[in-house]
Amino acid sequence: MQQTFDEICSKLAEKEYKVTPQRKIILKAFLDNVDSHLSAEDVYGIVKIQHPEIGLATVYRTLELLADLSILQKMNFGDGRSRFEFSETEAHHHHHHLICVSCGKVTEFEDDLLESLETAIAKKSGFKIIDHQLKFYGFCGKCQ
Repeated sequence: MQQTFDEICSKLAEKEYKVTPQRKIILKAFLDNVDSHLSAEDVYGIVKIQHPEIGLATVYRTLELLADLSILQKMNFGDGRSRFEFSETEAHHHHHHLICVSCGKVTEFEDDLLESLETAIAKKSGFKIIDHQLKFYGFCGKCQ
């Protein structure tokens, strides 16, 4: 389940961070592009159209803060740019990513076939697994 704008603002306020106009604008960019994996440059490109006063440094700082507060999840897909998406609020939800090495398109894959493997690894090793990430690299249908 995705967090609402009000829930995110409440989380910021609980941690004693101000909900500045710039933070609201950046959060709105994510809410408007919820299925995307946005880099700082992507966010900057979105917000500067209507708010040219917001600088790239502000976007970077805000994204890092939101990731530190677990509002956003920061990911690296091997292209030299960190990308962000909303953190999942469900404790056991896993989704994986299909990454096109040609065009860079990122697609989510939500069928968690690793659940039984994760359980077996935890049982055999005595390791308590709390999360995992899986990335598949290849060519999307358009680039094949």
